[in-house]
Amino acid sequence: MSTGKPPSRRGALTPTLIVVALVVVGFIFFANVWTDVLWYRQLGFIEVFVTENLARIGIFLAGFAVMFLGVFFAIRIAYQSRPVYAPDSEIRDNLNRYQAQLEPVRRVVMVGLPILFGLFAGSAAASQWQKVLLFFNQEPFGQQDPQFNLDISFYLMTLPFLGFVTGFLISVVVIAGIAGILTHYLYGSIRLMERGVFTSRAAQIHIAVTGAAFLVLLGINFWLDRYSAVQSNSGRWAGALYTDVNAVIPTKAILAVAAALVAILFIVAAVIGRWRLPVIGTAMLVITSILAGGVYPWVIQQFQVRPSEETLEKEFIQRNINNTRTAYGLDKIQVNRYDATNTATTGALAPDAQTTANIRLLDPNLISDAFSQLEQYRPYYQFPEALNVDRYEVDGKIQDTVIAVRELNPTNVATNQQGWLNQHVVYTHGYGVVAAKGNKFTVDGKPDFLQSGIPSTGVLGDDSTYQPRIYFGESSPEYSIVGAPDGAPAREQDRPSGREGEGETQYTFEGNGGPNVGTFFNRVLYSIKFQSSDLLLSDGVNAESQILYDRNPRERVEKVAPYLTVDGNAYPAVVDGRVKWIVDGYTTSQYYPYSQQEQLSNATADTQTTSGRAVALPNSTVNYIRNSVKATVDAYDGSVTLYAWDDQDPLLKSWQKVFPTSLKPYSEMSGDVMSHVRYPEDLFKVQRQLLGQYHVTDPSSFYKTNDAWSVPADPTVDTDVKQPPFYMSLQMPDQDKPAFQLTSSYIPQIVNGNARNVLYGFLAADSDAGNQAGVKADSYGKLRLLQIPPEIQVPGPGQAQNKFNSDPTVSQALNLLRQGASDVLNGNLLTLPVGGGILYVQPVYLKSTGETSYPTLQRVLVAFGDKVGFAPTLDEALKQLFGGDSGAAAGDSDNNGQTPANPGPPATPAGADAKAELKAALDEANAAIKAGQAALAGGDFAAYGEAQKRLSAALDKAVQAEAKIPVAAPEATPAPASSPGPEATPSPSPSS
Repeated sequence: MSTGKPPSRRGALTPTLIVVALVVVGFIFFANVWTDVLWYRQLGFIEVFVTENLARIGIFLAGFAVMFLGVFFAIRIAYQSRPVYAPDSEIRDNLNRYQAQLEPVRRVVMVGLPILFGLFAGSAAASQWQKVLLFFNQEPFGQQDPQFNLDISFYLMTLPFLGFVTGFLISVVVIAGIAGILTHYLYGSIRLMERGVFTSRAAQIHIAVTGAAFLVLLGINFWLDRYSAVQSNSGRWAGALYTDVNAVIPTKAILAVAAALVAILFIVAAVIGRWRLPVIGTAMLVITSILAGGVYPWVIQQFQVRPSEETLEKEFIQRNINNTRTAYGLDKIQVNRYDATNTATTGALAPDAQTTANIRLLDPNLISDAFSQLEQYRPYYQFPEALNVDRYEVDGKIQDTVIAVRELNPTNVATNQQGWLNQHVVYTHGYGVVAAKGNKFTVDGKPDFLQSGIPSTGVLGDDSTYQPRIYFGESSPEYSIVGAPDGAPAREQDRPSGREGEGETQYTFEGNGGPNVGTFFNRVLYSIKFQSSDLLLSDGVNAESQILYDRNPRERVEKVAPYLTVDGNAYPAVVDGRVKWIVDGYTTSQYYPYSQQEQLSNATADTQTTSGRAVALPNSTVNYIRNSVKATVDAYDGSVTLYAWDDQDPLLKSWQKVFPTSLKPYSEMSGDVMSHVRYPEDLFKVQRQLLGQYHVTDPSSFYKTNDAWSVPADPTVDTDVKQPPFYMSLQMPDQDKPAFQLTSSYIPQIVNGNARNVLYGFLAADSDAGNQAGVKADSYGKLRLLQIPPEIQVPGPGQAQNKFNSDPTVSQALNLLRQGASDVLNGNLLTLPVGGGILYVQPVYLKSTGETSYPTLQRVLVAFGDKVGFAPTLDEALKQLFGGDSGAAAGDSDNNGQTPANPGPPATPAGADAKAELKAALDEANAAIKAGQAALAGGDFAAYGEAQKRLSAALDKAVQAEAKIPVAAPEATPAPASSPGPEATPSPSPSS
């Protein structure tokens, strides 16, 4: 009796292990879901999480149910209608053998197979949740397409849903039909006989119904294809062209009717049992679809359209032009002729005095190292590779500003302090905003800071007027544990002290920035989520602890607004006493009728994205885009606010019906935030890409493409990548005063990599939204295009750069600057329509090869027509260019005469020269000591006396050099990035 017990135990082990594995997997899944719930609930966007996931679950269940029921009943009906006897004994024996093998698992297969297909179908359907929600919450556009006169919302919200449903049902019918036919064959209802195919009456009815259902759905699909023709991108221009309108659309209607008629024949065949008519009908449908759907349109295109293409396609090209311009927001662009002059006359800049005073000299892509060396202070801080351009009011005037936040760089903490506690509890945040004037620099070429230092001070405020701590940024750690009960000792590294000898300060987070991990249950969940046992066991986690994660501003906005495409560049601003990241969000679609499609990644690519200084947009294709949402992300507590910026966008209105509480009207935006809103870069880049062709509104000219433009390549790099747009304060010719603008230029179309590099156009987008709370300036977002007549040969950016590089005076001066192992760096080449022509401005930086070196601005290059100016300041360079008097003062005019005419290598950190003198003196002293010892050993007392004199002189030099080395307080002289860590690191835990 006892021999049977061990097998029973072993038999129970497998189910037990399976159950345990399922429980573990289930709990891990639950941990990830519930932590998401905690994150959304803490942030106040639980509505988004619930709505999206309920929609996904509901659509999954619907898709699962339809596929499961279709396949299940197809198999069940085929099985129940199986014949009792088979007419052929040999075949019956083979089928009986198959049936006998299947019988033990038949019930499992008949249910399991539909479940398997249902799971795949449900997952595929759930991924289309946005189409479903938009269909049930759609808002009309109030505009009709030119072919069917249907509201645009039909194409963006109804047609995609109907296409999804039709395609899904066709898949169900096909899969269920195949499953039913295989079951009929397996159980003898369908036989392959010598005289043909034997089909039972039940199988005939089953096949007929399946075929009729398929044909009905195919007919619906043909009918919907009529409307899809206006979304086509298969021709030279988007939309339904002459052949589509006169051949494709009518034949699709014919095919739809024919498919319905053949479906009726299948039903008739199921009733009367005769299959000749449906077989003939199916053959005719196939032949008709080939002839009417392929051959006939080809004949029309080749023999009617091609010989007279321009005439016949004119109406449809006009539709494409109108709808593309509307879909991309180009329909209200203001176009002005600009008869630019190439002659730099004395006093020409007088009408543009305000623009001239604000011309930006600091290149945000080159001065990150300068910010780091002058303002980093500790190795665990960092600045981004590319800084941002914004504007602030300084002394009653708007000042273009280059701005960045001092973010945390925990990977640069000393190796012996890289433990879990330091990484996630001690080093948790960056500190402070650093900003410099865009149009000025110090005499030795350094940024002229408006906001700097630790503690943070400057015109933007100090610790008492704004919260400088940066817990949420573009380089924040994966997660941090912050917060503590009242009275508990602070454990977070805060910042270097403002007083010499006081070491570092500690801080405790006081906001509501993340879910609570004080309970044991939540600690377990987050330990699973981040796969960290330290999070569960460390004493760094207390009852009031919060966990901060998903800290990148762009990613936070993408997570709470999954229907948006987010701009690749979030930028910080000091507003309302906080540092807030401002993020632009777009509603997009690829279904706008007669609109040209663009791939976002290609349209927005430039030297910023290819170098990694800006985030590249995804490879999605769109033909409609709106900057519908402005979002702010608080850098201290991570709170996200979404403002419905384009509240007239029907797509956004539809999403507001889906998520009614997640967006606020822009009327609730503060004046402080409003004053830092700017026109988004990626939208502008998409628009400038389209405008290269669609500035032409005459269909005949558009057809000939004889006036197409291209965005010039960036002349400051060696690759043929597009020049990025530039933010600057600029007064366009029709404006009364300067406005903060986003600008770009055009040259003739680049064909096979070749183009005439002359300027054809200049585009500017007004980025000033005003500074009144809840009131958007009417001028915001206005696009202005200056068209330069082709007969006026204005040099393009590439020609201007070539003039700079080939000018003998410039070359000689730059060669002098390169002496001493220094690199000359060309800053961004700005294009400005001032002085009645086009002015090019390029700052020139110098950087030595040392590890702690940084670029300093040493020269400014300017060009107007064929003339070039080159001087230590922009003001002097403009005077050279305009005959000794430009008519306006540049922002750096105060530096005139102060910068050395032939500067040597760039400025080195304070005290570097004195340190070099000290080292040389000590080397001399060491050499004198050795010489004296050698003389003494040889008995040469005269030589020994000379050595002692040299030693005494060397020591005097050393004392004098040491006296020159400054002893700086932390707030005055920052430590270089390579300096050791803090004097007193709080709560070090190298062993963690």
